[in-house]
Amino acid sequence: MPGHDQHDHDLDGRFADELGSVLRSTGESFALDGRPEMVSGGLARGRRRLLRRRLAVTGGALALAAIGVGGVYAGSVVTPAGPADKASVAAAPERTGDTSATERATPDTLKPGEAEIPLSEIADVVKANTPAGQWRFDGLDGTGQGLSGTYDDGRGEAAFGVLLSRAGNTDESGANMITCPSQAYTPYDDCTEDKLPDGSRLMIIQGYEYADKREETKNWRATLLTTDGFLIDVNEYNAPEQKGAAISRDTPPFTPAQLKALVTADDWRPMLQLIPKRSGGSTVGAGPDRKAPPEVSGDSVPDTLRALMPKGLKVAEKGGEGEFGYVVVDDGKGKSLVQVNVQYGMGDVAHQLYGSGDVTTLPGGRRLKLSEQPGEKGGAGVVWWSADTMTKKGFRVVVSAFNTGAQHEAATRPAPALTMEQLKAIALDPKWAKLPAK
Repeated sequence: MPGHDQHDHDLDGRFADELGSVLRSTGESFALDGRPEMVSGGLARGRRRLLRRRLAVTGGALALAAIGVGGVYAGSVVTPAGPADKASVAAAPERTGDTSATERATPDTLKPGEAEIPLSEIADVVKANTPAGQWRFDGLDGTGQGLSGTYDDGRGEAAFGVLLSRAGNTDESGANMITCPSQAYTPYDDCTEDKLPDGSRLMIIQGYEYADKREETKNWRATLLTTDGFLIDVNEYNAPEQKGAAISRDTPPFTPAQLKALVTADDWRPMLQLIPKRSGGSTVGAGPDRKAPPEVSGDSVPDTLRALMPKGLKVAEKGGEGEFGYVVVDDGKGKSLVQVNVQYGMGDVAHQLYGSGDVTTLPGGRRLKLSEQPGEKGGAGVVWWSADTMTKKGFRVVVSAFNTGAQHEAATRPAPALTMEQLKAIALDPKWAKLPAK
């Protein structure tokens, strides 16, 4: 991939180490398999900035503010399957040890990442709120906020994972975790959103592990956002492993109704209160005295992208939030996906972004990089054109277009609906710098 040199690999390694730490300290779950790539909106600034840097360099993500569907990074905070165990849905959870979780610690006495929730108790709640079957978990003698394993009801072994977390510090935190994604990025068979009587919000999606369905692994997910800002996130699969394993059954074992019953179980409440509180406004890697760069919020980016579309293009779909926006356009010759990211504070990776390829320095010091490359989401014949710009102060606007309405689907036309000159003009438009940011 253009620009992906040894510097990129070094950054990837640092990113993986730091991201693992961030996830363990925040307990938040999200995923990148699905859209190109997808990250839940309303996430902590520190985590988004870590992702931006890695994904900006590798070119793997322009959609940084949308819903994640899948369990990729949940794997950083849950444990693999291990010894067998089983229980009935009618059985009360068996508590291990001589004291309950709530008697051992409080969020104020714990450091980030030290949620003292016995994994055995998480397993007990899972088993008590699902149909009888054979469970395998690992690491049950430890503590944390998530657990993974496998379940078998006699119809085939299936991978499973659960994660408990705090959504964030703002009213909008976690909202995109319970919002059905666009089919332009994430194929699924069904997705529902529901507001429960107590005000909690629930999303249940029946989708796939891979957007391009190169493996027929199904991923069904239920995510509950409580009124007091906690997330209960459950993933299940129709294979014994999330990736790379042969399909073991036609569908994941638990129905949407059973997933709902699990994430809404009252048994989770004592555990949620043990999740460490997050400090507000901090940015990972920024240091105590560094101010986090501003970020665009709301719908201004997707609205501006739509307004900048050339005449003659019919907008079939639009979406996005915060610093990301996209449209699917059609000029009568086939659908074409166009997307944009608007990012502040990216100067520290400028040498990696613009160190190679077709790079021009414009008057005033703004850099422009134009690139044409194959699509990366498995769609047959997909090409990806982009215009990537950054000012001397690190304000970056990158606009991309594809010759398909969804990257994971086959090309619908020979080239994107927008020319490279049109992408360049959109990326350099002064409207981006005038968007409200905080």
